[in-house]
Amino acid sequence: MSRLSQNVLRAISILGLALIIAAAIWAWRAGILTDKKAMAAYVGSLGVWAPLGFVMIQIVQVVVPIIPGGVSCLAGVLMFGPLKGFVLNYVGIVLGSIILFLLSRRLGRPLLERLFKPSLIERYDAWTRENGRFSKLFAAAIFLPLAPDDFLCALAGTTRMRLGFFTLVVVLGKPLSIFLYSLFLQLGWKLLLPGG
Repeated sequence: MSRLSQNVLRAISILGLALIIAAAIWAWRAGILTDKKAMAAYVGSLGVWAPLGFVMIQIVQVVVPIIPGGVSCLAGVLMFGPLKGFVLNYVGIVLGSIILFLLSRRLGRPLLERLFKPSLIERYDAWTRENGRFSKLFAAAIFLPLAPDDFLCALAGTTRMRLGFFTLVVVLGKPLSIFLYSLFLQLGWKLLLPGG
């Protein structure tokens, strides 16, 4: 790849990250990323574009982790129903994970240090020091609903992991964890607010 191509890709990556951060800040200030009702009102105002708007919210919340993903997963299920909500959650989270991996691949460790706490980086950094170990642990963690997926996707981008392997793990591993996470959140919501 020529130096010009690398510079263009770097500029596109930086611009993309800046746009995602700007969208995240706007959505956070508007309450869309912190209040389920505000998110529902915003998505509802989009009419037929609501599913696309929700997928974009999911992408943003993965790339710029302002809120726990569970809040938007629950909102997706409550707004669109269990099946459609699951599909929209899945599409947004997978696309966001791939974007985060690619941004991390381009921007490296400084991106990790800006988005995540040093204690989280230190805890999982040891995984990357042993040959072949990170890929196996990453794959196992993605299948579990309680792993810090967004961070692990960003960390994977700083390793030698191939995009094809990463995508395969995320595409195959996310459905079960999203399903379980959404199911337990929905059950918890119903227990806390019967009839809600």
